[in-house]
This record gives sequence, structure tokens and C-alpha cells, in this order.
Amino acid sequence: MAVDTVDPAEVAKFEAMAAEWWDPEGKFKPLHMLNPCRLDYITAQIAAEFGRDLAGPAPFKGLRVLDIGCGGGLLSEPMARLGAEVVGADAAERNIPVAQTHARQSGLTIDYRHTTAEALAAAGERFDAVLNMEVIEHVADPQAFLLACQTLMKPGGLMICSTLNRNPKSFMMAIVGAEWVMRWLPKGTHDWAKFITPDELYGLIEKAGLKPVDRKGMVFNPVSWRWSLSDRDLSCNYVTASVKP
Repeated sequence: MAVDTVDPAEVAKFEAMAAEWWDPEGKFKPLHMLNPCRLDYITAQIAAEFGRDLAGPAPFKGLRVLDIGCGGGLLSEPMARLGAEVVGADAAERNIPVAQTHARQSGLTIDYRHTTAEALAAAGERFDAVLNMEVIEHVADPQAFLLACQTLMKPGGLMICSTLNRNPKSFMMAIVGAEWVMRWLPKGTHDWAKFITPDELYGLIEKAGLKPVDRKGMVFNPVSWRWSLSDRDLSCNYVTASVKP
């Protein structure tokens, strides 16, 4: 029997903010700011893994992509625009109608579902790529969650997983800075004790039966007010790519 890794308290936090997903100045402002950087990494990794030309029309046509913890669809919609068949899944029920409405207004067809990774895996769903972005620090059992993600991947499939490093800098930036000082997020959105170091995440990914192939930092520049990818600085936000043998 699959382990249920959903943390009800974490789901409740995001349920309370569901209506604000598409407000770039609302409670999800940090994700709107981070999204271009995330998309640069995701699209480059998928294109490289599956031999796709991002300059061509619908480069992800024929690929089935799962956006687990999809929220309001900030990543699902770009994947659909690139031609992928997208399933957006979220354990927070109130996120789904928000995502569905916005996709409909945008003229996009996306299969949004109120469900979990474990339930999808048990149902036999399989995907070419799994987007697992800023989710693992909110689940009750990261190892079981990654195992469910691995089950959801086709052989040769790709998982992109991002999270927050656990160190004094990430506490100052993600909690003191983003929640207490800038008030970009409600206090309590993140639990620093649930943050995962890059080496710990690589260990969990390998134990789940996947092969890590890349990792990069996502670094915020307070002068340019932009995020960028870094080969060296994984001290706060970072992202990984893994493949299923």
C-alpha cells in the first residue's frame, strides 16, 4: 500500500492563498519573480533530454508532462504552450478551479486534478517528465514522495526537482526576508527544518531509483531584482535534474 505523503497542515496553507495564484503582486509574488528562471532550467533540460529544438513550433509535442503541486498553473501553462500534454495535480482542492479557470481564459487545454503523486502512481499513470518544484519541503515523507515520483516516470523519463537548502543563509532569506521583512509570503509558509541540502536531496533521489544528472542554484540579485541560474551558488534555492534508467 502506498504511503500518503500529504501533510494536511501544509495543504491548508496553500488552500488559504488559492485565489491569489495569478496576482503577480499578491502572496505568490516570489514565485512569479522566480518563474522565468525556473522555466529556463526546465525547458533546457527537457529539450536536451528528449532532443527537442526550443526554437521550433510546439517543441514538446508528444511529451506527457506532470506538474505535481501545480498550484494555479504557473508552470503547467507554459508547458502546454510548448505543445506538451500536461497533467497538473495538487493536493489543495481549492487550487484546481483557479487553475482550470485561468487555463480556459488562456485558451489552453490542461488536465487539472485534485489528487496526489501516490494516487496517480497507483492508478498506473506514467509521464515523460515530472515537474516537482518547491513541493518536497512541504510533504510529510520526502523519500516516499520521491519514490512515487519515480514510479510515475517512464523509463528514460526526466524529473526536475527544486527546493531550498537548509543553512543559516536560507533561513535569513526565505523566512526572515521573504516572510517577516518583505512580507511576500504569510508567516509560517515555510518550515526551515524541512529544507533539504543538495547532498541530502541527491541521496534521496538515488535511493528512490533515479540517477541525478545536474543541479544548479537559483540566485536572487537584489540590485537587478531578478533571479538567475548558477553553477556554484546552491546556498538557498536550487534545482536538480534526474533520469529514470
